[in-house]
Amino acid sequence: MSTLKPFLYDTGALVAAERNHVAFWQAHRSYLTAGGVPMVPAPVMSETWQNGARQVQLARLLSGCDVPALDRGLARSVGELLGRADVSDPVDGAVAVLAAQLGARVFTSDPDDIQHLLDNMGEAGKRVRIWPLH
Repeated sequence: MSTLKPFLYDTGALVAAERNHVAFWQAHRSYLTAGGVPMVPAPVMSETWQNGARQVQLARLLSGCDVPALDRGLARSVGELLGRADVSDPVDGAVAVLAAQLGARVFTSDPDDIQHLLDNMGEAGKRVRIWPLH
C-alpha cells in the first residue's frame, strides 16, 4: 500500500482555487480521490480569507482541507527560519516549516521565495517538492 505525499497549499494556491485554475483543481480533486487531505497553514488562510460570502470557490476548497494552527513551537521555528534566511514573511515561513516537517509537496505561486526558505533549512528542506502555479 502506497502512502500519499502530503499536499500543502500556500496563498497562491488558494488564489488559484478562487480563480478556477483548471490544473490546480484537477490536482486537488485527484489528491482527494486518492484519499489525501491537503493542508493550508492557518496564516495562509488568514492572508487569503476576506469575505466568505463572495469567496465561494475558496470556501469549497477549504472544506476539504486541514488547517494546522500556528502554535508556539511552529511560531518559534518560523521565526528562527526567517532570521536565518534574512526574510520577513511569516506566511511563507509557516509554509516552508510545515512542508519540511511533513516532507510535503508545496503548491505555490512563489516558488523562488519558498525555495530560498527551504535552502536555509538544511536536509529537512530537501525533502520538499515545489509545484509552481502559473
